[in-house]
Amino acid sequence: MKSIFDKIFFYIVFLLFVSSNCYAQHNEIGAFLGGAYYLGDINPGKQFYNSKPTLGLILRHNFNPRVSIRLNAFDGTVAASDAQTKVNVIRNLSFRSNVAELSTQIEINFLPYLPGKSGYTFTPYVFGGFAVFKFNPQANYEGQWYDLQPMQTEGENTPYHRISMAIPFGFGFKFNIAKSVSLNLEWGLRRTYTDYLDDVSKTYVDPSTFNSAISANLADRSPEVGEPNNKINSQRGNSRNDDWYSFFGVMVMFKIHDPKAECSAFNKENKYKRYIRILNLKKLNFFNLF
Repeated sequence: MKSIFDKIFFYIVFLLFVSSNCYAQHNEIGAFLGGAYYLGDINPGKQFYNSKPTLGLILRHNFNPRVSIRLNAFDGTVAASDAQTKVNVIRNLSFRSNVAELSTQIEINFLPYLPGKSGYTFTPYVFGGFAVFKFNPQANYEGQWYDLQPMQTEGENTPYHRISMAIPFGFGFKFNIAKSVSLNLEWGLRRTYTDYLDDVSKTYVDPSTFNSAISANLADRSPEVGEPNNKINSQRGNSRNDDWYSFFGVMVMFKIHDPKAECSAFNKENKYKRYIRILNLKKLNFFNLF
């Protein structure tokens, strides 16, 4: 069974390789400059609220004028506070967190587009993919920043994981500005699978269970604004909804491989005969796999 899947995998990868190299082998590298923000318990709905700078690196391969694949490495910061969003002022929680993301995304162009090629100069696009990100929520207390995960502010039996996955999706607009340079304007949301990006999710716990006074104070900060301590098991966050974050900004992309209108491998042979000869389907027994 393993050999069957190996052959299928080889067949698919080979066809992708041949089609991408022979039809439109356009590769790009670029940089991202923009902002990041978060949506969650402390900021339930304000888009672009309290955005922080974000940098990134991108590698993109254009399979054809309609479809591209990207690898991204982004690094940014998200932050929010009850005092600013006014959603729950007496709760008085706040945080900041670095977000370092690695992701892969498929782009679908609405119009035919290729970098540096006349007649394919601009297009809106949508994208979706998969991401893994690392985060580290912190809070400022009496002028010093503390990592919140080790504090176990909601009485977790074990600290939550600071590495999680997300589903990135969004839209943008790309256009050529020179033969080898293009610009992308992009806004993308990340639907995460953690509710602890902001260290807020469930209920208040008994302050006597904390190992330090700082942990107890960071868990319940209402007394700092003249409010009484919250009751044990009263609502601190909304665990039914996971947190989100977003990156938006400008990508400057540089073409690193000249386009080829036709693959040289097909100059002397019909392309279908070439496929059959290289794949050697008889040897692979592809049509007799089952």
